[in-house]
Amino acid sequence: QVQVGESGGGLVQPGGSLRLSCTTSETIFRFYAIAWHRQAPGKQRELVASISSRYETNYAASVQGRFTISRDDTKNTVYLQMKNLKPEDTAVYYCYGSGVGGNYWGQGTQVTVSS
Repeated sequence: QVQVGESGGGLVQPGGSLRLSCTTSETIFRFYAIAWHRQAPGKQRELVASISSRYETNYAASVQGRFTISRDDTKNTVYLQMKNLKPEDTAVYYCYGSGVGGNYWGQGTQVTVSS
């Protein structure tokens, strides 16, 4: 069964940085796109950033200029580099893969921005 899994979450102070990783259990080329979503307590899950198989990227307005999504096809991994983190970035971050045979969610990784 195809799986996607996240890593790299943690606690960081405002203004700090973190890098999240999403690794696929099968070749990343089976995915049309991979995205990062997040869900804060009491709020709906929202799209943060996405990257397509053709390396086209898309960002939510709230993270534009602070977050960068990238992929390393040799490692079947998509990264989310997060800089200048704010308390409102606190959420569970989920990886989502859309591809051949279906769509797949990861289990999520907690990011907490607090002093």
